[in-house]
Amino acid sequence: MLGLMSDQQLLISSLIEHSGKYHGETQIVDCDSEGKVFKTNYRVTLLRVKKLANSLINLNVKIGDRIGTLAWSNLRHLELYYGVSGIGAICHTINPRLFKEQIIFIINDAKDKLLFVDLDFLDLIYDICDSLNTVEYIIILGHTKNIPSKIKIAKKIIFYDDLIEKSNSLKVWPLFSENTASSLCYTSGTTGNPKGVLYSHRSTLIHTIAAANPDSFNLSSLDVIMPIAPMFHANAWGIPYVANMVGAKLVLPGRHLDGKSIYYLLEKEKVTFTAAVPTVWLALFQYLEKTKKKLNFLKSCMIGGSACPKIMIENFEEKHNVHVIHAWGMTETSPLGTVNRPLNKHEKFTKNQRYDLATKQGRPVYGVDIKIEDDKGNELPKDGNATGNLWVKGPWICKGYMNIIDSEAHKEDGWFLTGDVANIDQDGYMQITDRVKDVIKSGGEWISTIEVENIAVGHPKVKEAAVIGVRHKKWDERPLLLLVKSEEVSKEDIYKFLSDKIAKWWMPDEILFLDELPYTATGKIKKVDLKTKYINYLIN
Repeated sequence: MLGLMSDQQLLISSLIEHSGKYHGETQIVDCDSEGKVFKTNYRVTLLRVKKLANSLINLNVKIGDRIGTLAWSNLRHLELYYGVSGIGAICHTINPRLFKEQIIFIINDAKDKLLFVDLDFLDLIYDICDSLNTVEYIIILGHTKNIPSKIKIAKKIIFYDDLIEKSNSLKVWPLFSENTASSLCYTSGTTGNPKGVLYSHRSTLIHTIAAANPDSFNLSSLDVIMPIAPMFHANAWGIPYVANMVGAKLVLPGRHLDGKSIYYLLEKEKVTFTAAVPTVWLALFQYLEKTKKKLNFLKSCMIGGSACPKIMIENFEEKHNVHVIHAWGMTETSPLGTVNRPLNKHEKFTKNQRYDLATKQGRPVYGVDIKIEDDKGNELPKDGNATGNLWVKGPWICKGYMNIIDSEAHKEDGWFLTGDVANIDQDGYMQITDRVKDVIKSGGEWISTIEVENIAVGHPKVKEAAVIGVRHKKWDERPLLLLVKSEEVSKEDIYKFLSDKIAKWWMPDEILFLDELPYTATGKIKKVDLKTKYINYLIN
């Protein structure tokens, strides 16, 4: 016997419809590429989204068509999130920080029909447009009057605002299966070509509900939310969807993510919740230390993308009274996988114990399951000590990659091999110890690069740290520590600082000071580049 309940499909259009109807006057704050601030609300945005949806239909966009975006975190990009998926097409967010060859590959692999482009990327489009095989129109995110007079692009050009203004509003959202693809995001492609992760309406809605709950982001209509995680990366960690669901004020920071710009928006708009990778917070802390300013409104911040150093958690908590929520996920997990929230028994922990706990990536949110296995496929105990390959499954975890028939990372029973090395304790708290490709195997023993890095940046005169495994005549691999200084410091000082904090055989064989570290398009250290450059450093 089936339940006598409505079988209404879970569709992304329901989110913008809800916020427009029931949180209509709630503000959306938009920052353009020049840093100018524009304010609107959910009611007006709903009307614009419906005009966009109708415009796309008039351009012969059909269910399943891929619609590419090259855009920052701004209002027009938000409208595309809803207008594209709302009619059953697929919103394909493209990372503009990737190499040109990768961007060309991604657009052609996805077979994008239209390409929406921020003004900042017109030169990029000019360079690559002849290589785009399926794109019929380039739609420039702006108004005719704001566009340079000479545009040399070998594609048909439409101006976004003109398109919206000339269109009638969509009367009724189309209905289709909740399992219909809604959005597409490619991995960063650090090993081989980027791989397409295809989200569905169902997975996105379930992920949104899970993300909003108290043991995840803990958000409501009382919050002011600013997703610093860019909208071209894993749907801005799902935050724009959560904001619409709960009716929270939404602040879209645009392209300027330096410490000064971030601080201005946090304070001006009284942001209560934000989320970003650690490198963003490094820039903010540098600005705060330089100016002696304080964070007066921010209550909590989610940190993911890379492991969060203990010193960063302490700085947020003790200097600014901001609660840090450590989390883990990937493009393949929508991205929410685990969130670090304390249990009742942790109330008795000392301050230092709480900080130690906070460095872990956390426990699976409802719907997600995790396990670790050795290289032979044997499941390892959840005792906080055993370390192995991390697997994950759940209703918003991808079961395969777009246009790839066989994926060794996916099992038929739904488990996905993340590429991370981790341990899990008896309470389910997971801690990433390394990426499989970054772990150092020295003399048959594993060395966690992440742990050494996080300890190294705890030195008051160290700004950034990276550890890589380099060739060694006796031990096959040994750790090399690469540092960026915030103040003058010697190698001897660093070794002394590390001496009582890591095992003797974990101690880096050499320390190098660099002016800067290379970063990927998603804010992670480019260890591949560092290894290529320094792989023979100890044997030369």
